[in-house]
Amino acid sequence: MDPKCATLLRQLPSVDELLRHPRLQPLVTPLPRPWAAAVLRRTLTEERQRLSACPREELPSQLDQEALFRELEQALKAAARPSLCRVVNATGVIIHTNLGRSPLAAAAQEQLLQVAAHYSNLEYDLARGERGSRQEHLEGLLQELTGAQAALMVNNNAAAVLLALNTLARSREVIISRGQLVEIGGSFRLPEIMTVSGALLREVGTTNKTYLHDYERAITSETAVLLRVHPSNFRILGFTREVSLPELVALGRSYDLLVLEDLGSGCLLDLSRYGLEKEPTVQETLAAGADLVLFSGDKLLGGPQAGLALGSREVVARLRQNPLTRALRPDKLTLAALEATLRLYLEEPQAVAALPTLKMLTRPVAALARQARALARVMRRRWGPRLKVEVRPSEARVGGGALPQAALPSRALALEFPPLAPHQLESRLRQAQPPVIARVEQGSLLLDLRTILPEDQSALLAALEGVLADLS
Repeated sequence: MDPKCATLLRQLPSVDELLRHPRLQPLVTPLPRPWAAAVLRRTLTEERQRLSACPREELPSQLDQEALFRELEQALKAAARPSLCRVVNATGVIIHTNLGRSPLAAAAQEQLLQVAAHYSNLEYDLARGERGSRQEHLEGLLQELTGAQAALMVNNNAAAVLLALNTLARSREVIISRGQLVEIGGSFRLPEIMTVSGALLREVGTTNKTYLHDYERAITSETAVLLRVHPSNFRILGFTREVSLPELVALGRSYDLLVLEDLGSGCLLDLSRYGLEKEPTVQETLAAGADLVLFSGDKLLGGPQAGLALGSREVVARLRQNPLTRALRPDKLTLAALEATLRLYLEEPQAVAALPTLKMLTRPVAALARQARALARVMRRRWGPRLKVEVRPSEARVGGGALPQAALPSRALALEFPPLAPHQLESRLRQAQPPVIARVEQGSLLLDLRTILPEDQSALLAALEGVLADLS
């Protein structure tokens, strides 16, 4: 080993020294001692590896003790925090898949907490005093809201698609338009899910044009299902043609085939009434005759992650009998939050007022402008000329694979802090407590008010205060 490097390595303190060091004591004390020791040991190991790999000419003459202690402090702070934590979404993307999609309504939070903190009648029939089914808690509510004959819940929509295809078309053909063989987030590809399910893919038409006769010509004695998939995260525009659901249902009836519709992001309201792009609702899809409709419980619905399969009694009964149903079933917390969310939809104005996702989607831009101006005034009073704050027009997005063409007018705060470049300020905020997730655009860091919840403003200011204090 190079003598210069060896000298630097000998200057590294021991784990025992660090555990007793006054500077680290406030961060070591809250942690179990073995855990604190492991964190310190890992950080020292990383520093040894860094020094050992450093070219001789770049090695310092003395170990930077201050830099080392900052690293140790950051490691101890990180160890004391949960990995999954609250963040402030200032991106302007409402249903942000990476940030947990839809925040839950207050009613869903309360119901979830009650069920989490106590025993519940998850699989117990209170009327009969005997074992019940967890599926019964939501089925009646979904029937009332959508007109479906039956309903089944699983842990996400990909699971619902997998379960449906495995149950209804294993070792048989599923006909689908080429233009609907989608890939969504996390490299989820419909053809791969079909392969795993055991169904045989039969694609028809072209990417931009598929006709009813394409489906009909492909039907054989091995065909089990005609499948439509809503292209929720993209649009094909221009020279296009697709087969409508009523057309496909009529074809399915004439050949005694099941017709399934994967809506992806399930919607129970006509969003066009609120100035948004029209999305097919679950009710409309069922009324058009689909034997089974599949959709997510989060995203546009605004509940927890879940997959819902609604349709005829006979088809849903077949899904219930599949052994996969138990493996894919939702837990009690998901059911509690989803029931509370669905109850809000019994009265549409209540749903729009109470569900955070719908509130953010429908909030007037004038209200966002007022919020932006008020928040800008608070920042200017608190930090004066150190922080440059400007209110700018912005475009928010729905996200979550929903309404991909919808650009929602919004307002954003453009922040500039001269010691830091915009990307550096973005990085500091992302690592603050709580983390603030923003975007850099046109040479400024932007905080989009469309996705900053009212209760997030104090957390945002606290995070910014911490970042600016560290640089003062």
